Amino acid sequence: MSISVKNLNYIYNPGMPGETVALSDVSFDVADDTVLGIIGHTGSGKSTLLQTLNGLIKPTSGEIYIDGECITDGKAKMTEIRRKVGLVFQYPEYQLFEETVRKDVAFGPKNLGLDEAEQEARVKKAVGLVGLDYDEIKDLSPFELSGGMKRRVAIAGVIAMDPKILILDEPTAGLDPAAHRDILAMVKRIHEEMGIILIFVSHNMADIAEMSDRVMVMNGGKAVLSGTPAEVFSNGEALSEMGLGVPPAREITEIIKKREPRFVSEALSADEAARDIRLYLEGPDR
Repeated sequence: MSISVKNLNYIYNPGMPGETVALSDVSFDVADDTVLGIIGHTGSGKSTLLQTLNGLIKPTSGEIYIDGECITDGKAKMTEIRRKVGLVFQYPEYQLFEETVRKDVAFGPKNLGLDEAEQEARVKKAVGLVGLDYDEIKDLSPFELSGGMKRRVAIAGVIAMDPKILILDEPTAGLDPAAHRDILAMVKRIHEEMGIILIFVSHNMADIAEMSDRVMVMNGGKAVLSGTPAEVFSNGEALSEMGLGVPPAREITEIIKKREPRFVSEALSADEAARDIRLYLEGPDR
């Protein structure tokens, strides 16, 4: 499975007084089993890009290839594309609607025309992947669950479709720190066990650094930076000019570098920063 985006453009209200360029000549590739983190301030084009990848909106121009198939030429079956590309919007728990957890997670598989046995197998697997006990919650109303559990159930409903690409738009938004950590761990587990492409959008730079194999920065509808987390977050000044930041651990080590010229660190996580600080303090010159 792979994604290839070539010269993608999208214009809202073309030819009208409110015409807005949301995407401008965006090109990138994502290889199989990769986690792509996307960052950018509000209005940078992230959400529009996600919806074009899932076929929810058709780009003004450009091409998107999913596993070698062009989904923008008008010939692809969108139902098949959406089976391959699962999209979880921000606050997906607001989309829960069935009377029980089992029925809600089974909604997608049921609409695929799968028999009841296959539906049940898909639901059990999906609920397990999001870290919930199927037997304990299957007959509960999703509206009785905590906020974090509701979000897990909503994500399970997308996983039950068995996508080959999973797109998560701010999956930890609005959660308390404990639920935030749990959801992040859940996302890692889903990626590892399903072996799929994961596209992960977040305003939390520490999460992006921790989760991503590759990072893409959106600004003004353009993909302006891309690379490994280390490569992208080495451009602190450019990110700052776009209203973005770097992970807190990198902020701390940069402050130390200014005061201690011999201190060397490219840390992106708290553990890496702590290691580099300890090594510096224990060094022969201290």
